[in-house]
This record gives sequence, structure tokens and C-alpha cells, in this order.
Amino acid sequence: WVEQDPKEILNSVYECVERTCEKMRELNIDIANIRAIGVTNQRETTVVWDKTTGEPLYNAIVWLDLRTQSTVERLLKRIPGKNKTFSKFKTGLPLSTYFSAVKLRWLLDNVEEIKKAVEDGRAMFGTIDSWLIWSLTGGTNGGIHCTDVTNASRTMLFNIHSLEWDPDLCKFFEIPMEILPNVRSSSEIYGVMVCFPIFESGALTGVPISGCLGDQHAALVGQMCFQDGQAKNTYGTGCFLLCNTGQKSVFSEHGLITTIAYKMGKDKPAFYALEGSVAIAGAVVRWLRDNLGIAKTSLEVEKLAAEVGTSYGCYFVPAFSGLYAPYWEPSARGIICGLTQFTNKNHIAFAALEAVCFQTREILDAMNKDCGIPLSQLQVDGGMTNNKILMQLQSDILCIPVVKPSMAETTALGAAMAAGAAEGVEVWSLNPGDLTAVTCERFEPQINPEESEYRYARWKKAVMKSMGWETSASSNGKPK
Repeated sequence: WVEQDPKEILNSVYECVERTCEKMRELNIDIANIRAIGVTNQRETTVVWDKTTGEPLYNAIVWLDLRTQSTVERLLKRIPGKNKTFSKFKTGLPLSTYFSAVKLRWLLDNVEEIKKAVEDGRAMFGTIDSWLIWSLTGGTNGGIHCTDVTNASRTMLFNIHSLEWDPDLCKFFEIPMEILPNVRSSSEIYGVMVCFPIFESGALTGVPISGCLGDQHAALVGQMCFQDGQAKNTYGTGCFLLCNTGQKSVFSEHGLITTIAYKMGKDKPAFYALEGSVAIAGAVVRWLRDNLGIAKTSLEVEKLAAEVGTSYGCYFVPAFSGLYAPYWEPSARGIICGLTQFTNKNHIAFAALEAVCFQTREILDAMNKDCGIPLSQLQVDGGMTNNKILMQLQSDILCIPVVKPSMAETTALGAAMAAGAAEGVEVWSLNPGDLTAVTCERFEPQINPEESEYRYARWKKAVMKSMGWETSASSNGKPK
């Protein structure tokens, strides 16, 4: 079970606004120069709140939460041939614990208060972006209940071709359409910031909120991947590789999902992407630190790995939440294998970093097969890209250069780009010709391809051993 307090998330946004305005004053920057606000968020994370009180009716259920496995299995029984990809051509997604519809179904089945709020017409559903925009534009006092196409495309309730909520899917999941937010483009004025008692300064009152993109889509925009075939990989809690496929949706034969990349304005076309999602990337370093206690900081994990420069035949498959792309196997669990008496914590630290790189390679292989044009380099971003060993390892395992922009926070940058380009704000243009090149750091492969292939084949063997571990009966209850 992975959940978060929606109020805490909202308060962190308030605090971020306040502190930013304070910092700008200290730097003698006039905050009247803030022309627009962009929102970016963890996708799929599901919130239901009461529109009369403005209070969340339950904690937000986070994207990698697994409590819905039994819900998924129950729904599968209603599909002829238990076909997980039954809605793929409408939604681009397989039926999985990952997406919002099953989380919402679980809430409706298990939380009395939510059931009652739906019956009384008080309930509102949204992903984190919707919850934030509604709250920031006034909440119970005229708040705007909306989302953008990128976040909507991760719910399993949205038709990615018609760009509308799908009545048949809502009926299948038994979700009342009136609780869903209005779907807008990723770059337009949704509403303006309202002054709240919690804001000491009320600094941004009246500033339009005009950009909204799910985090991975925002990173694609921040990496300027506006051309068909450009791709980026973000290393955060999980790992997300997106490849722009232009104005046509490409359906994967190799376990990737089809998603809306962005839609930069009401009258602009939607662009699509192929995406490979890995549930556990940065989270594996956190796990080594917090659960195993082999290091006090994430930086220390990097140092441990650097000291040995090899995993000494040890392989780590961090399938803590099952495996996402390209397997979609919820029954998998994490394993560390190939241990000998000689293995120590340094080798395990190295194997954990290598696992992030191998998972990326699996997705890249799938993407190359689906797109038909192999990527010649990989653009990367996210917190973990500060780890130089990881970036070098990634280049070695992919056998192509890895390119990191000097601005690693491309998710925030993408949301800002969308907000500033919106009609009515227009502080800059996103035409490829108007964009300046970003300075980058490059990592070139340094090992021979045979060595890389051998290690990758061993990793695949380890992945097979992690599968089929869990049955739903044992994964149903809350961890004791």
C-alpha cells in the first residue's frame, strides 16, 4: 500500500510558492514579473475529494500501489479470454494496477465515505494536477475542476483518439462520469490563482495557471523532444522512457504503452508517444539506504559501487511492485541472485545501479523494435542523472552515448514552457526554430559490446527467476 496525504501535497505547493517569492525578493526580482504558473505532477495517483468542504475523502492512492491487484483480477474475469489489452486501442494501456481507474474502483468499493459522497453528488475525482488546480483556483469557492490530455490518458477512462472520456470504459469500471474533471489541452489558461488565508503574502493572486503536464510528458517537453523519433529517459523513483511518435499513435507489439505526449493549445493537434515504464529506479537506492542500511546517503551508495566497479556476477531485480514494461507481470517480486561467499555490500550497490540500466535497456530494445529506427543516443534527466557512475554504466549497457542537459530538472522546465507559451500569456514560443540548444554532458560507451551483451543475458535470466512469485491471495491484505 502506497498512499499520500493530499493536504500535505497542497501545503507543500503553498510553501513552495511562498518561499520562491521570498527568494525572488531577496534577489531583487519583482514578483510582478511572474506571468504564469505551470503544474506538473505524479501521474495516475488518485484523489477523491468533497466539493462542498474541499476536504479529501481518503488519502491519495499512489501510482505504484498494489492493493488493486484483486480488483484487476476481478475485472479480468469479465473480459472474454481474460485479455489484459482489451482497451489498448482506445486507451493505449493494458489493464494493470498502475492506472487510475482501478484505484478509483477500489476506493468506491472500499471507502464508505466516498460511496456516500458519490450518491450525494459531492464527490470529485482527479489526479494530483486536478486536485491542485481546483484548490489553487478557489476550491469550494469556484475552483476549476479540470485535467489535461496527458494526465487523462493515464486513467484508462480516456479515449486517446477522440480526446474524450469514454462512456463504455466508464460503464465497464462502473465509474460515474459526473465525478470526472473536464479535459483541456496542456497549454491554455485554466483559471487564476486565488488568494488564500494560508498565503501570507497573497503574492501570486490573479496569476493565470496555464500549463499542465504529467511529469514524464513535461520532461519530454523540457528535453525539447518535439520531433518524431526523439526520446528521453527520466530517472526518478521509477524510470520512464518516452519516444515522440508525432501526430500518429503507434501501438506497441513489445509491451510498451501508447500515451498522449502533449497538446500545446486548444486548437493545436495532440502528439503521441510510446512509453516504457519501470516501477523501481531511484527507489532501489533509497531501499538500500533505508531498509538494508548499507549506506547513510544515496551518494554513499554511488561510492560503494565505485570502489568495486563490478557486481562480481551478482544480479538484482528490484521488482518490489511487480514488473511494469515490457512484462506487465504483477506477480514478480524482487530478487538478488548470483551471490557467492565473496559478495559484499559494494557488489550489491553496484548490482542495484546496474539494474536501473538493464531495465532501461529492456525498454529501449522494445522501443527500437516498435519504431524500426534504433535510437542513436539517449537523452536523460531526473535526480539520478547526477550519479556519474550510473550514467557511464547506462552508456556501456546500451552501447550508445547518453546525453544529459546542464538543466537536469527538465520536468519543471517542461511545465514552465507549456505555461509561458499558452494563448493569452505568450511570453515565449515553442517553435523548434526559436529554441536554443542546451549545453550537455556526454557519456560514451567504454566497454566492448560482447561484455555488455553477456551481462545483459545474465540479467534476463535473473528476471525470469523473479516471475510468478506472488499469488493474489497472499498479496491482498495490507502488509503486516
